[in-house]
Amino acid sequence: MSSPFVECRGVFKQFGDIPAVAGVDLAIPHGRFIALLGPSGCGKTTLLRLIAGLETPDRGEVYILGNAVSTPGRQLAPDKRKVAMVFQDHALFPHMSVEQNIAYGITDLERKPERVCEVLDLVSLDHLRDRMPNELSGGQQQRVALARALATDPKLVLLDEPFSNLDTMLRVRVRREVRSILKKADVTGLLVTHDQDEALSLADDLVVMMEGRIEQFGSPRNVYLHPASHEVATFLGDTNFLPGEGEGLTAGCEIGKVDIINPFEGMGEIMFRPEDLHILAAADGLGELVEIVYFGHVQILKVRLPSGNVIRGRFLGSRDSFAIGQRVQAWLDSPVMMYPFPYGCPQFP
Repeated sequence: MSSPFVECRGVFKQFGDIPAVAGVDLAIPHGRFIALLGPSGCGKTTLLRLIAGLETPDRGEVYILGNAVSTPGRQLAPDKRKVAMVFQDHALFPHMSVEQNIAYGITDLERKPERVCEVLDLVSLDHLRDRMPNELSGGQQQRVALARALATDPKLVLLDEPFSNLDTMLRVRVRREVRSILKKADVTGLLVTHDQDEALSLADDLVVMMEGRIEQFGSPRNVYLHPASHEVATFLGDTNFLPGEGEGLTAGCEIGKVDIINPFEGMGEIMFRPEDLHILAAADGLGELVEIVYFGHVQILKVRLPSGNVIRGRFLGSRDSFAIGQRVQAWLDSPVMMYPFPYGCPQFP
């Protein structure tokens, strides 16, 4: 098995009394596009800067391509790590043209014109090479920033919230373009984001951070469907929780018997996504439909159970309409996750 492309071993960084990165172990394979996801203040940007060499760990080691770039006795300068960064605000030089911005970091003078042409072609901006940054759209500026990063032939590109300044429609298009460009360039990418949709739709793998620690590492599908904890489940998308009693691979809850993915014994809470819930109008139904939120392509139906718990179902917007106050039957037919109660045990109906 080949060694990791990027590896962090017990990396720790503290600012004052606050541990921003609290003993992180992480191994990233070559050619993958990884999303480092977590709430504000969880340490994801600090970890990115530690890998880049812009911060020095208090403890731990960082390796790139098997080479030690940060150990207690060795700190390789950022420009020696074959790493490039793309920032949130693009950080383009306003007095330089597109071509000049891209050429800025290229040290091989003989190859500079050829390399500028290569990356301009890669990001499809050759026709704008003479434009100034203030003459470009937000998406074009983002591609120039990426081209400048790629111009130095990095092995690893680090992206720190690069799409957050773009409007919603542009952000969706540009982030797909960026992923495609990185894949064509055959470089490893590490994206810092707090946007769950962005992480799920772009990444080959997700790294979920909470309070300076890695809570889970896996494919977007696995992390979404099988969150490692209550906190990860809550952060990564809309979630329903109901009290239940586990009996190995099954559990009883207010809406019936369900299969559970992770063996669990005793009282806890089952977790399921809104799209896993089935709802059918029934005069003798257990629940009452208390709210309908219509988004066009989908609609969210909120059902209040006899206990007072409210659960949400997500359905196609074209599905037959319901009426608030209607009695409904609600059930699950797919396996769910189950966790200990995070805040003490509520009364089980």
